[in-house]
Amino acid sequence: MFDIQEIRSQFSILDQKVNGKPLVYLDNAATSQKPDSVLEVWNKYYTEINANVHRGIHTLSQLATEEMELSRRKIQKFINAEHDFEVIFTKGTTEGINLIAYILTQKLKKDDEIIISYLEHHSNIVPWQMLCERTGAKLRVIPMDENGILQLDQFEKFLNEKTKVVSVNQVSNALGIINPIEEIIAKTRKNTNAYIVIDGAQSAPHFTLDVQKMDCDFFVFSGHKMYAPMGTGILYGKQQILEDLPPFHGGGEMIATCSFDGTTYAGLPFKYEAGTPNVGGNIALGAAVDFILKVGQENIQNHENALLEYAQRQLLELEGIKIYGEKANRTGVVSFNLDGVGIALDVGMILDKLGVAVRTGHHCTQPIMDFFNIAGTVRASFAVYNTFSEIDALIEGVKKAQRMLS
Repeated sequence: MFDIQEIRSQFSILDQKVNGKPLVYLDNAATSQKPDSVLEVWNKYYTEINANVHRGIHTLSQLATEEMELSRRKIQKFINAEHDFEVIFTKGTTEGINLIAYILTQKLKKDDEIIISYLEHHSNIVPWQMLCERTGAKLRVIPMDENGILQLDQFEKFLNEKTKVVSVNQVSNALGIINPIEEIIAKTRKNTNAYIVIDGAQSAPHFTLDVQKMDCDFFVFSGHKMYAPMGTGILYGKQQILEDLPPFHGGGEMIATCSFDGTTYAGLPFKYEAGTPNVGGNIALGAAVDFILKVGQENIQNHENALLEYAQRQLLELEGIKIYGEKANRTGVVSFNLDGVGIALDVGMILDKLGVAVRTGHHCTQPIMDFFNIAGTVRASFAVYNTFSEIDALIEGVKKAQRMLS
């Protein structure tokens, strides 16, 4: 059974007040709060283990290694990767995409093409621009319509023998739009041999994932958006592809042998995990997976979809509200503006005074904002612990903002 109060009781941070008002945390697309079970695992590592992994025969080092590798296996099952060594620990989605863009450098040449979409976070734009600068490749962008829906007929026209990379997000962080990645992947496979990269930063907290069924070459996501600590993340890559490509960073852990005459590299996953990892955070990421699975991914998705539907319905009952991507298939996010209000920041400040935490601005998606000819939006984003009464508080705050700013 889904007991929202029991779930909320696991998040001690939600008990506090902000500006004298009960905290209503609706900024989950930026980062989610962490359940006590995850924080306890993180704290236990530093208070009871706190040793480096893979490098010692002493007891604490072995315990640390066992716990972190257990977390890797949990994540393997969570995304249904074929092998645990296809799961690479990173600092987050941004590092994962930068890693991929770097190691693909030798695979691209002048006038090759990289395809991304209009709905991308800057982290899935800038690394590819940098790759184009290094190689002379060209960037192509899948257009979207006024509803934020990608134009796949144009995407299919882009695909040709020069297409070497297709990189899109599964869910837009700015608008919450769910992109048809199954169709994008199928069209790519039919027409090219391009590498397929999926940004799962906004889907991993909300969906059941299956990278084998998806048939992507790479899948990246961040721990801090799915109830784990900041500075954690995952890069999944198919075994054959990861073995074929060069390392990202050089240093300890990622070598098999090292001398002044040359170095040979370790096998997967260590080839891509140079240096001391975020051991405590990586272990806690496994605990976050445990939390999600215990609540139930279907339960989470159903609850969050109900929250989104309720929030959108309540907002549209107000005069002068514009919801971006209103007619698109979405999850977890409602992104809106108030007619006659200069900037979303003002709305966010008023909501904050009422204890309601939302995100305002361009959400690291300036091309989307430019498309709609706006500076930014007010973005409310949901997690499993949010309630309908919190949405009511959001609506009351929006009403107050309308009175004060119109």
